Amino acid sequence: MLSDNTKSHLQLHWIVFLWGFTAILGRLITLDALPLVWFRMLFAVIFIFIYTKIKKISLKLSKKILLKFLVAGLIIALHWFTFFRAIKVSNISITLACLSTGAFFTSIIEPIFYKKKVIWYEIFFGLIVVFGLAIIFNVEGKYKEGILLALISAFLSASFAVINSTFVKDHKPTIISFYELLGGVLFFTIFILGTSGFDSNFFQITSNDFMYLMILSSVCTAYAFITSTSVMKFLSPYTVMLTINLEPIYGIVLAIIIFKDKEQMSSAFYVGAAVILITVILNGIIKSRHKAS
Repeated sequence: MLSDNTKSHLQLHWIVFLWGFTAILGRLITLDALPLVWFRMLFAVIFIFIYTKIKKISLKLSKKILLKFLVAGLIIALHWFTFFRAIKVSNISITLACLSTGAFFTSIIEPIFYKKKVIWYEIFFGLIVVFGLAIIFNVEGKYKEGILLALISAFLSASFAVINSTFVKDHKPTIISFYELLGGVLFFTIFILGTSGFDSNFFQITSNDFMYLMILSSVCTAYAFITSTSVMKFLSPYTVMLTINLEPIYGIVLAIIIFKDKEQMSSAFYVGAAVILITVILNGIIKSRHKAS
């Protein structure tokens, strides 16, 4: 029988594969990044709410905890917005390669958040990651906006992983996921009302977009969000972020298969992406050995 830790690793890899497919859906959906994320989170909230009613899960929380969940929801909403925006202005390969810097950001944020010492070799690896990014930036300068958005998305993802790891110790993943996604919907709703507002064009969705949104919000969001949150009970934030760095591999391979020439990049790009991914993996190996000793 598999241990909780092993089960969590397997579940996390499956979720990361789904997240890799999320980038494909983001490219297929014709909506802009803001309405795309708003609909994604809204539908996911509805799916999770139905699930809580079927399973008879109470959603009662103290106001203090509720506020924390809602604010965390803003962070994940901004992460998804910058992620999909990066895909729209560049492509999947650029976005996912830059998103793999999430583990590097986690290695900086985690010591600050938990008041630990920054480890010297992580700083060294961080410099190598910057070198890999410099290669990508140099050869794919036309995607500058996409690169910057993807890096912001990686930072937000890392921040969210560290913050969320403190919630799972005392609360059910379903409840956390429901209120975080609800928080994202609420904050984005306020933003939309304060800017362009909701008009008839906002709610005009093609049948293909609606189908892709259903897959994105149910399988790739509601299910994946709850499962990824639950594995944090058994895995550290760094382990989670390290595994998430396989998302670029899954996503880029899928993108090349599905979109072919549109996702073919220069050889230098793949060198830069490989530098980042290999560095992150080596960082994780060294970190795990230090913990074991």
